[in-house]
Amino acid sequence: MDPKNPITVTSPLLPPLEEFVPYLEQIWQSKWITNNGHFHQELEKALCEYLGVEYISLFTNGTLPLITALQALRIQGEVITTPYSFVATTHSIWWNGIRPVFVDVDPNTGNIDPDRIEAAITPRTTAIMPVHVYGTPCEVDRIEAIARKYGLKVIYDAAHAFGVKQNGRSILNAGDISTLSFHATKTYNTVEGGALICHSKEMKQRIDYLKNFGFAGETEVIAPGINSKMDEIRAAYGLLGLKHVDAAIAARKQVAERYREALREVKGLRLFEDVEGVTHNYSYFPIFIQADEFGETRDELYFRLKEHGILGRRYFYPLISTFSTYRSLPSASADNLPVATRLANEVICLPMHHELTPEEVEHIIHVIKNR
Repeated sequence: MDPKNPITVTSPLLPPLEEFVPYLEQIWQSKWITNNGHFHQELEKALCEYLGVEYISLFTNGTLPLITALQALRIQGEVITTPYSFVATTHSIWWNGIRPVFVDVDPNTGNIDPDRIEAAITPRTTAIMPVHVYGTPCEVDRIEAIARKYGLKVIYDAAHAFGVKQNGRSILNAGDISTLSFHATKTYNTVEGGALICHSKEMKQRIDYLKNFGFAGETEVIAPGINSKMDEIRAAYGLLGLKHVDAAIAARKQVAERYREALREVKGLRLFEDVEGVTHNYSYFPIFIQADEFGETRDELYFRLKEHGILGRRYFYPLISTFSTYRSLPSASADNLPVATRLANEVICLPMHHELTPEEVEHIIHVIKNR
């Protein structure tokens, strides 16, 4: 493979240009390019149907739904969360003036460990913000039981969990609110974008007020909202993407199955197993390198892959808890987070997208196995 044309870890799902042009022409002719336009409304309806949810609000990116969810539920004090995620998870808590409290993760999924949650609850705790890491569902029933016991809200960062189902039911129906990212690196994207899923008409209305400056009419502002509306061009792009996402997921599944078949028995290389009863979207394919057995550190493999034109990603590394903003928090101590620390130091996400060719997949496997 040519290092000048590397194999990337992700590739955006692009709708065919010839299909997109009529949508652009309609937007151009209508002169309605934002503020809850036709395609915005159509995409909300289409996503509700596709995802199996009742209420969804579109946003201009995947971080603003997290920030808005905390506002909509009036969360204060402390929020229990995971350090093994993208920084937007914890940043959303911090931006709301809330103290994040980190707990460790499950070694088999990377998701927040329910066994660690109760010990982190204090009189200031008001919510839990777990993450469906790599699209694998958290233990939602156990988290729900803890939340009910202590009167806490649950907001799921479901950025990776587009279309994921457990026992035939959308994972997005768990908790009080779930959020999605439609960034170009995701299985389904609107270039930049995101969404917030809630469970009542009243909550959706509050969310829609908050994402449009707090306006409840032409002259009335009922809350200090922000501007996070999705425009018509990205909504149209998203409508087209929905027509092609199932084929993209099927292609990703084939790649994941080949990786799993070829790498399962490699000494010192660990994989996460698929969870029974879960319909996956194959967002990512992480591998974990135990240097003593593998004969090479994670970083040595990462840079060797790069030398062969393969751009993996150390995702999630470093841990959020190690960044300057958060490292002084008592819960950020590595002693408190041994599993998350180990995963962060061992992980590489291999290229995983619908445009990978069989030849590229075999090249990746060959480089990993022939060190």
